[in-house]
Amino acid sequence: MERTNWTEIEFILQGLSEYPRAEKLLFATCLLMYLVILVGNSTLVLLTLVDSRLQTPMYFFLGNLAFLDIWFTSSFVPSMLIHFLSKKKTISFTRCVIQMSVSYTMGSTECVLLAVMAYDRYVAICNPLRYPIIMSKALCIQMAALSWGLGVLNSLTETLLAIRLPFCGKNVINHFVCEILAFVKLACTDISLNEVAIMLGNVIFLFSPLLLICISYIFILYTVLSISSAEGRKKAFSICSGHIAVVTVFYGTILFMYMKPKSKDNVSDKLIALFYGIVTPMLNPIIYSLRNTEVHGAMRKLVTRHCFWRKG
Repeated sequence: MERTNWTEIEFILQGLSEYPRAEKLLFATCLLMYLVILVGNSTLVLLTLVDSRLQTPMYFFLGNLAFLDIWFTSSFVPSMLIHFLSKKKTISFTRCVIQMSVSYTMGSTECVLLAVMAYDRYVAICNPLRYPIIMSKALCIQMAALSWGLGVLNSLTETLLAIRLPFCGKNVINHFVCEILAFVKLACTDISLNEVAIMLGNVIFLFSPLLLICISYIFILYTVLSISSAEGRKKAFSICSGHIAVVTVFYGTILFMYMKPKSKDNVSDKLIALFYGIVTPMLNPIIYSLRNTEVHGAMRKLVTRHCFWRKG
């Protein structure tokens, strides 16, 4: 079959075109959440860079997570907001592939990074005396680089397999964004290789990190329960509470998306995917900042310094 010229291909992002009022409501809601994402995650990145008290392994990985969430949402939210208000909801092949590739890179990287953060919490709780030696600056950089490298590799593999496909029909993507499975299903050829690759990628980058996270917390729970004092157990739990909450929101949404029965009109499926794509990155800085005295102190210090500079 003759391959179509990429420059001639356009995709239509259907979204909720049949519900224009709902799209206007979604525009306002998503715009507000996107601004919260930008402000919250940018603030966390800035604090981890300028405040010496936050230059620890935990906040180093948290800064990576915040930076990742900014890029993840920025890969699709601005164009999605434009489509909410426009009648022409088309996107070129090149823009669709870039959007899909960037968001897939960030999603894969986040899965690995959450597992790395679980290991960091494991060492902090189970080997506190050796923590500064084990979690050295060099190891933290290597683990962060590994997370990003694996995310890029997974996305590159899936993207290269997707763009080799021919498209020759009405290219309507029943989604708000260019989602990889919806993308490959539009191809007018056999996509079994792509489906197998996507399934393997999901197993490797979703369930393998989740397994490592669960194993880490089994050891953490055993160690915490062996602490004699209630104050010690409370302190140990507070060290892990932020990460537990982020993992619960992240994986809870993904597992719900995969395990729930598919609805007939797909509206609820698309809204759940939107929740996963926007609400989770918005909650991450809120979860880590809530009841975190170190972040609060760094924020007060930054605000005080900024006010002092303005007065000076």
